[in-house]
Amino acid sequence: TKKPFCVAGVFGATRAEIEQHLEMGRKLLAAGQLAEALSHYHSAVEGDSENYLTYYKRAAVFLALGKSKSALPDLTRAIELKPDFLAARLQRGNILLKQGNTEEARADFESVLTRSPEQEEARQQLMKASELEGLQEEAYAAHHQGDYSAAVAVLERAIEISPWDPDLRELRAECYVRTGEPQKAIQDLTPTTKLRNDNRAAFLKLSLLHYSLGQHHESLNHVRECLKLDQDDKDCFNHYKQVKKLSKQLDSAEELILEERYQDAIDKYESVMKTESDVTFYTNLAKERICFCFLNLVSEAIDVCSEAHQRDPRNAKILRDRAEAYILNQDYEKAVEDYQEAREFDGDSNDIKEGLERAQKLLKVSQKRDYYKILGVSRSANKQEIIKAYRKLAQQWHPDNFQSEAEKKEAEKKFIDIASAKEVLTDPEMRQKFDSGEDPLDPENQQGGGGGQRQWPFHFNPFDSGGSFHFKFEYN
Repeated sequence: TKKPFCVAGVFGATRAEIEQHLEMGRKLLAAGQLAEALSHYHSAVEGDSENYLTYYKRAAVFLALGKSKSALPDLTRAIELKPDFLAARLQRGNILLKQGNTEEARADFESVLTRSPEQEEARQQLMKASELEGLQEEAYAAHHQGDYSAAVAVLERAIEISPWDPDLRELRAECYVRTGEPQKAIQDLTPTTKLRNDNRAAFLKLSLLHYSLGQHHESLNHVRECLKLDQDDKDCFNHYKQVKKLSKQLDSAEELILEERYQDAIDKYESVMKTESDVTFYTNLAKERICFCFLNLVSEAIDVCSEAHQRDPRNAKILRDRAEAYILNQDYEKAVEDYQEAREFDGDSNDIKEGLERAQKLLKVSQKRDYYKILGVSRSANKQEIIKAYRKLAQQWHPDNFQSEAEKKEAEKKFIDIASAKEVLTDPEMRQKFDSGEDPLDPENQQGGGGGQRQWPFHFNPFDSGGSFHFKFEYN
């Protein structure tokens, strides 16, 4: 058996073992099993730290894994061991250029061209390095002058050449913030947390940007990453306390809504507005959710008032309060009914009198029909289009198509509306009246007044007979 040979004063593996690791690394790399290949190259390097080719091969695996920062020291070591190793110099120059280090990249490309003047890739990359230097200068000048849009345009090409340069991405992120595009700033800052070691500033900026957009969970995650790097970072810790408090309140408020504890949720959202009064997103969100809670409280109010009414049916105040809840719920017919009943028990109350008038007005406004909307046609629709839409809807909503009394009643209402819409919109005189803001079928607009019930447009009401009925509708 071969004796182990000494490498840098340490007993290493045998040559055969090193060759076996290299062969396994090559096969695994070819098979795309990068992590396993890397493990074998580690063993090969540990066994022989003076072999330039082993470092170069390990660098290739690092690059395949997207770990350019790890590849760089291996390429540098390979060049130290063999200064005329042009492939390693070219590869290192490419990495340095992508990192935005034009000075060192230029030195590598020039070194390659000195030894091999015909090397076309090195020549092309050297031109790119010169272009990048010009773009960097132009971008910083535009930023300094406050021309952020121009800076962004220049940086787009610069970042194409050096996508791993954190400085350029941070500069463009700042420009995006200035031009009111925070989401794009986030996209640029995110990779810089890996491109630059201990990049607490980027984590804090990301946290602040997410916070300003209302993304409090993402904000909390980023500021925690900052504190993992340094738990004593004052700026990160102060922001962390604020985000954590707000995020907890927001999550708690939503849990209360899920539990249908709407008043507690309202209180919690009011606390949110006190915790964060400067970022409009959170105030707007709190108002929106408070509005939602009150809508649900209206439903609860109706239920409670109904129970109270059953216990004390002649109490006008209960009827008045339920009427107001119905109004908030946009159920104006029931509101009118409750106010009318309340007036029977307390005819002298101005509150009830005024409430009834208001409910009746709201009911009338809600009952105004938009004939175009009923038929689903545009205001410019011609007679043929109107009749076509009418036929389709009339067949769909014919009361004979429905079985239950509730469905039949709803179909009757819709059917009358559809027929009314067809009558008005196919009559030039009535259509002109409707287009000028007057409903020609509104009894108040016709001579002799009349009641408030809807009129059947064909001068007969097929529903008077009650129960089962069959009739034809006109298709003229």
